[in-house]
Amino acid sequence: MKFTKFGKALLICALSVGVLLSVTSCVQSYTVGFLYVTGTVTAQTSGNGIITGFRIDHNTGKLSPIDGLPISSGGSNPVRAVLLTGSRFLYILNRGATASGSGDCTTADPCQNANITQYAVGGNGILTPQETFYTQGINPFRIIADSSGSYLYVLDHDAPDSANNPGYVPPASGKNSCQNALTGVTACGDITAFSINQTTGRLQLILNNAVTALGGSQLSYFPVPANPVDFAEASGYFLTLTGVPSTSFPYTGGTSVFPYTFVSSNGNLTINQNSANTITDGSNSSNTTTSGPGVPSASAIVYAGGVVYVLDNNPISVNISGVVTTSPSQILPYTVGSGGSLVAQTGGAVPDDVTLANPITLLVESKGKFVYVANQGNNNTVSGNANSGIAGYVIDPSTHQLSFIAGEPFGSGSGPQCIVEDPSDQFIYLADFDDSSVTGRVVDPNAGVLNELRVTSTYAVQGPATWCLVDGRTS
Repeated sequence: MKFTKFGKALLICALSVGVLLSVTSCVQSYTVGFLYVTGTVTAQTSGNGIITGFRIDHNTGKLSPIDGLPISSGGSNPVRAVLLTGSRFLYILNRGATASGSGDCTTADPCQNANITQYAVGGNGILTPQETFYTQGINPFRIIADSSGSYLYVLDHDAPDSANNPGYVPPASGKNSCQNALTGVTACGDITAFSINQTTGRLQLILNNAVTALGGSQLSYFPVPANPVDFAEASGYFLTLTGVPSTSFPYTGGTSVFPYTFVSSNGNLTINQNSANTITDGSNSSNTTTSGPGVPSASAIVYAGGVVYVLDNNPISVNISGVVTTSPSQILPYTVGSGGSLVAQTGGAVPDDVTLANPITLLVESKGKFVYVANQGNNNTVSGNANSGIAGYVIDPSTHQLSFIAGEPFGSGSGPQCIVEDPSDQFIYLADFDDSSVTGRVVDPNAGVLNELRVTSTYAVQGPATWCLVDGRTS
């Protein structure tokens, strides 16, 4: 007979009552979990996106709607969300829409009315809108908080005074503040930084105390090289994945990683070097031979379990101990070295599952034993997106190298955008863009296999779904 974690706790409680005659009751603290999913539904007259919410049953993984949700995301095209440490405030990044209200935002036709909408999180999981804030740049598309929950950062595709900004007029000197901050570039993206009031959740803009704008004032943003794709906080650094020009969202083509030093005392970002780390495919590794086109086309950078993972759409053939695996994409693991440099891990590049394509994000489960990579596939609703799914890996406890979990890949919905673990560390959920759904799986804690939930494994959301996150609190 098998028991869930909660069932085991109740059994222990009952046994305690039988053994200790003086004890008449037993109180078990357990985690209440909530799952939130953003979607781009614009059927409302406001044209806003939407937030769907579920309560997670910690015994079965079943999802039940949260009373009072779904609600408006506070703007159009929500793409990312952040839940602060302590579960009190939630922030939704809304990219906005083009002036015509249709089509995707591009550098030539940038987003209008982009914003960050703050919500207070109630004890029952309900969300209450608070305030709205704005970034300094154009076409914002990524938002993260630092590990302490004290600061919030937004990645803008185009800096406000960058040559990438179609409305920008350069100064008479011919050199703008962005170019002044990053020598050798002609255009920039940027990071907008905010401090977070821990009582109210209100955001306050952080000025760049290391760079002076051409007008003599402090710069209101932190420049990054042109064509940013994604960013992450890792080991005291902010690492921005940048690459070849990509005119529309979602941005791809990452070829290098630009580091900033994170100043935890005030949230500032300090430049270590004006050049970025070039991404390599690990072909110089001592125990791995790798072949491929040689030019990365990365779509994401994730810091998890002490390792930086770059997800690359570049095809690769890897020969490990005489076994050759050819895959349409790969995972590049690094550790963070001096000055934010990236050091390739032993073993180098790891192939994605050969049946999957377009890795978009990954999760290292709570015990640090397994890695799960969500593959978006070819974004084709007509074909059912057969290349969507989850690649699973075992982490070697000594070398940290990755090897496939027996039985992978694991199923997902069509076009997953995110992957999260529930607060009780038993279940994994993905939000799927193409079929507007949430997919749930049970984690086998020994083998890492992802099994279907004993109850319904798929739940409809108002979408298409773009991001997801979980909230857990103990009662």
